[in-house]
Amino acid sequence: MLRLDGVVKKFGDKRAVDGISLVVPKGQMVGVIGQSGSGKSTLLRMINRLNDPSEGRIFFEGADVTRLTGRELRQWRARCAMIFQQFNLAGRLDVLTNVMMGRAFHAPLWRALLKLWTHDEKAMGLSALEGLDMARLSGQRADTLSGGQQQRVAIARALIQEPEIILADEPIASLDPRNTQVVMDALQHINRHFGITVMCNLHSLDLARKYCDRLVGLAAGRLVFDDVPAALTDSVARDLYGLESGEVLGPESRPDLVPAPGLAIAN
Repeated sequence: MLRLDGVVKKFGDKRAVDGISLVVPKGQMVGVIGQSGSGKSTLLRMINRLNDPSEGRIFFEGADVTRLTGRELRQWRARCAMIFQQFNLAGRLDVLTNVMMGRAFHAPLWRALLKLWTHDEKAMGLSALEGLDMARLSGQRADTLSGGQQQRVAIARALIQEPEIILADEPIASLDPRNTQVVMDALQHINRHFGITVMCNLHSLDLARKYCDRLVGLAAGRLVFDDVPAALTDSVARDLYGLESGEVLGPESRPDLVPAPGLAIAN
């Protein structure tokens, strides 16, 4: 179980995340929604400890994640995998080599730097790619792939970390509708089949309702919604974000509208 207790992140005088408390049971698929600048990415980066909280604590299975350093922090990042909007692949390397970098958390540093993977590790990487219909491209350079294919490679890389949590930071923001469905189907399958907890930042209310067990809504860094997708009715979406069903939570949708942080309906 993941627990956040009063987590705050300050950048100067600005509170990007403002006193968020959450409990996420094992195996849940959580959609994190909110306008750009609402604190979604900062929240996920704090959980992974790419950013440190200014205040508050983050716990996983009783361990205080905010106090981890050195080897223990590296082990936490293996257990808590990140998937990024920009894919973060090494374009000049082939697909399988990119995937194998997910094993770097489990291998001695010298072996990871030399890319000396065992037969079993390579089999694990190919199996992850096969599950995402990408094994046939294992020898192809990553920078020759489409955006959707690159994101599937990034998911395979996260999967062979053998994580207990996957944090997906706007993984479909730069994808077309077909690849959006492929990537979201893959994340949902990983959640359902392997029981891995998934927290996914999303801009589309419709996709959030379709794929997630629970929605967490942020506005101005504060938690303003925490409920099942069915509770995010059109009227609630209008009250929180000024949006209609099908619109997108981003600057390209309604830049004139500002979320209402004072309207807190979180459970």
